[in-house]
Amino acid sequence: MLFRCYGAGMPGSRPSSRRLTELDALRGLGALCVLVFHYSTRFHELFPQAAHVPFSFLGGNYRVLLFFAISGFAIFFTLDRIRTVADFLVNRFARLYPAYLVAMLLTLGIEYLARASQLLIGPGAILANFTMLQGFAFLPEVDGAYWTLTVEIAFYFCMMSLWKWTGLRRLEPVLAAWLALRWLYALWPGMPERVVMLLVLRYVPFFIIGILSYRIWSGQRRWRDQAPYAVLALLSIATIDSWDIALAGFILLAVFAALVAGKLRFLRLRPLVWMGGISYSFYLIHQHVGFVVMLKMAEAGYNPWAGFATAFAVALALGTIINRAVERPVGEAILTWWRRRRERAVLTEVASGRV
Repeated sequence: MLFRCYGAGMPGSRPSSRRLTELDALRGLGALCVLVFHYSTRFHELFPQAAHVPFSFLGGNYRVLLFFAISGFAIFFTLDRIRTVADFLVNRFARLYPAYLVAMLLTLGIEYLARASQLLIGPGAILANFTMLQGFAFLPEVDGAYWTLTVEIAFYFCMMSLWKWTGLRRLEPVLAAWLALRWLYALWPGMPERVVMLLVLRYVPFFIIGILSYRIWSGQRRWRDQAPYAVLALLSIATIDSWDIALAGFILLAVFAALVAGKLRFLRLRPLVWMGGISYSFYLIHQHVGFVVMLKMAEAGYNPWAGFATAFAVALALGTIINRAVERPVGEAILTWWRRRRERAVLTEVASGRV
């Protein structure tokens, strides 16, 4: 899905019809990197007995940090056009849940048919996965890639709370306080884990990099306004996380600075932009389904490269189908239903003389 910017109505805001294809290209690039990591490195870690491709992609969570920064940037495309908390909840439900439900059920079905016992989880955990909140109950996910959804949902909760209780016009001082809470977490290792999760304290600087960049891109702030908060975000990473994560933070800030300056137009490659459009459905379906394909191909005696390529093709096909048949049409149907319901409610209030 290509993102559109819905301006906040401030002077200098970008026009609402502008398409930011570079952001989708970054999503596509991140999705491809996640797949290569899982199919090369993670597969071998989980199934050392199976034949695998003779390389290991760079480890760590660097790829998901890119997704978190993109989420910080993109959340305003929703916040700038909602009027109530209910609007936000319905929008996020329509965006996330239909594709998630189908991908989860399809993953479960393939795992059971393939008798991939190492990938299966218990009935209670499966039921919890229907809520998308299994991470907050410390239960395993149907697919290991779903752990990032817990982080995303917590971030949505935080942003919705900020939108509701403090507003967005003076957002940056609140972001500084959010980073201060992260330093408190570093000094207080015993902080309750659910508080850490709900406040996204492990990953908040990366979301903030995206938030600060959006405010500049939209014309609401300038770099000289955002520089102190960007420095605080980088200091938070450098003083709490490892050196490689700190380096990733610097690189992400540079990438988003280039995005804001219009220097990433070279990423407007049709395959990358298309990949970004299906990236959510693709991300949901690629890992365990790909593992099953590679396991079965290895058992049948095929070359590991053939298994890798086949798993990629299957994930790409299923991700495209889920995106086209579920994510887009069902999400749009839910949003259309909600708009009509809201319009009927307004008309009813007008007719009754309450407005």
